[in-house]
Amino acid sequence: MLREEIAKANGWLSFARFMELALYTPGLGYYAAGARKFGPDGDFVTAPEISSAFGQCLANSIAEVLHETGGDVLELGPGSGKLANDILRSLQELGVLPARYCLLEVSADLRERQQEAISTLPEPLSGRAVWLDRLPENFTGVIIANEVLDVVPVHLVTFSSGSIFERGVAVKDDAFVWQDVPLLPDGLNSLVANIQGQYLNHAPPDGYLTEVAPAVNGLVKSLAQSLKRGALFFIDYGFRGAEFYHPSRISGTLMCHYRHFAHTDPFLFPGLQDITAHVDFTAVADAGGEAGLELLGYTTQAIFLLASGLTERLARVDPGATAAYLKLTNQIHRLVSPAEMGEFFKVIGFAKGLMSPVTAFQTARPLPL
Repeated sequence: MLREEIAKANGWLSFARFMELALYTPGLGYYAAGARKFGPDGDFVTAPEISSAFGQCLANSIAEVLHETGGDVLELGPGSGKLANDILRSLQELGVLPARYCLLEVSADLRERQQEAISTLPEPLSGRAVWLDRLPENFTGVIIANEVLDVVPVHLVTFSSGSIFERGVAVKDDAFVWQDVPLLPDGLNSLVANIQGQYLNHAPPDGYLTEVAPAVNGLVKSLAQSLKRGALFFIDYGFRGAEFYHPSRISGTLMCHYRHFAHTDPFLFPGLQDITAHVDFTAVADAGGEAGLELLGYTTQAIFLLASGLTERLARVDPGATAAYLKLTNQIHRLVSPAEMGEFFKVIGFAKGLMSPVTAFQTARPLPL
C-alpha cells in the first residue's frame, strides 16, 4: 500500500504522509490494526497503564472545571480505555459526574477494547460513555489528550550547504529509502523561516534535521474552535521551542516503538510499530493563543501530579499493607521520577471562558515557554 502511494506521488512521498498512512490506514495502519499496543504485552506503556493515580489526579482538575462550567468530558485518542475508566470512577467519588464522557476514536479495534474496559464499570458510569467519530461543535466541559500530539504526522526538514530540503520517502530496489527534495514554496516555508530566525540564528549546522508539525497547530486550533467554554489539557513528551530546535539537536526527535524496543528506523516495521515525534510546546502555546485560548499553565508531569494530590493518594494506603503500599510507591516513582516520566513528560493547559484558575497550575512551578 505504501509503495503504491509512493508510485502515485511520482516516486516521492512526504514523511508526514508516510507517517499518516503507516499509523492510520484503516485495517493496515498501526493504530487501526489488531495488535496489542499498550502495557507490558504491547509496544509501550503510558501513564494510565502504570497507575490509576494518574487519572485520579487529573480528575481533580477536571472536577474543578466541571464545577464551574458543567458540560462533558472529551478524551482524544483514548488508547486502552484505562484513563477513561479511572477518571469516571474518580469523578463519581468527587461528586462531579458529567452527563457524557465522550471518547473520540477512529480505530474500530481500539474502540472495541475501550468498550471492554468501560463495560467493567457499574452502569451509572458505563452508561455515560459515548464514542464519537468527529469533534463536536460548541463543546462545553473538559477536553483531554494524553500522548496524542506526539503521533500527529510531522514533516522532516534538513539543511545542507545553505539550502533547505524536505526529507521524504522513495523506493529503491523494492526498499524504502530517504530522499531529499528542495523545500517547495508551500505552508512549510513560514514555519521553517520562523524556526531559523528564532532558534537557529538563520544558520543551522550543515546536515541539521528536524521536524515541523503544522498538523499539531491545526489540531490545537480545531479544538479551540470546538470548545465553547471549559478547558483543554495536553499531556505529552517534548520541549519548549528553544530546546526542541537547539542547534545541538541535529538529528531531530523521531522515534519508533516496537515491543518496548525504541529505535529511529520508521522503515523497519511499517504498520506494526508506533512512530512518534516530540512536541514543540511553544508552538502549541502559540497556536492556542492565536485561536483565542488562555494559557492556564505549562509544567512537568511530576510537578502537575504532585500539585494535583498525588501524595495524598499515597497517604490513603496503609503503610502496614506492605504489598499494596510498595506497589503504589513504585508506580508513583515511575510517574514522577526524572529518570522515568516525571520531567520528560509535560502538561499544558488552556481555558476558554473560565472565571476561576485551575488549582494544579496555580500551585505548580511553571516552566518557561
